[in-house]
Amino acid sequence: MEPNTIFLIFSFILGAVVGSFLNVCIYRLPREKSLAFPPSHCTSCSKPIPFYHNIPIISYLILRGRCYNCKEKYSWDYLFVELLAGILSLLLYLKYGPSIHFIFLFAFVMALIVITYIDLEHMIIPNVITYPGVIIGFVYSGLSTDYDTLKFLMENLQYNFLYILFIFDEIKIFSSILGAIIGSGSLLLVGFVYKNVRKIDGLGLGDVKLMAMVGAFLGWRSIIFVVLISSLVGTIVGLSIILYQKSNLKYAIPFGPFISFAATIYCFSGDLSLDYFLD
Repeated sequence: MEPNTIFLIFSFILGAVVGSFLNVCIYRLPREKSLAFPPSHCTSCSKPIPFYHNIPIISYLILRGRCYNCKEKYSWDYLFVELLAGILSLLLYLKYGPSIHFIFLFAFVMALIVITYIDLEHMIIPNVITYPGVIIGFVYSGLSTDYDTLKFLMENLQYNFLYILFIFDEIKIFSSILGAIIGSGSLLLVGFVYKNVRKIDGLGLGDVKLMAMVGAFLGWRSIIFVVLISSLVGTIVGLSIILYQKSNLKYAIPFGPFISFAATIYCFSGDLSLDYFLD
């Protein structure tokens, strides 16, 4: 077997294993339960799940999605999360290979999976994910920064808008900081306008913090893409649900999953240069 094939298989297995932990996070975080104690157990009969019944994907298929003890059926979501995490891990490895980008973006995308499921079920985005996420995003950008280029640009600093914009585009840590500010600020502005026009809250602070995390990881250029795509997809899905259920326009739909979807897409297709926006 070729070495690269082994790494590809390993990347999928890594994602699936982490996906199993994501299921724990999805269930326990909104219920404010410990992620470590008690160990994995059936939520119906409370019996501990032995390690040989806790193998990602395989155990679910062998047990036909049921508890080995009480035979209570598990949600398909458990299997889907493990498969999704494995597939996204594989795709990230195909794009970035064994690099710092794979490590940090892997953590970022896994966090987005947890946020999506929790927001869909509970209409909340846990601070325990977004606050550390912003900090980790800054760390990632700091480690990705070319400090020789930063030194050169600062020594030849020109006080004009395009040059300053160029610096924020080329220097990852600056792009990250600006991204967090623009990301959170853009949603705060949208929420403010929506509330004043419709007289109801349209966006929660959880979405604002999530956009700050997205900007910290992906930089300021990502914000335009993420806001546009998440808004477009959110509008299509929202209108479809309203028409299908014959609901009114006040039907509450969480926005976090759409932000997460757009941010994940950007991880794979968002390598747009500044020239793309200036041409």
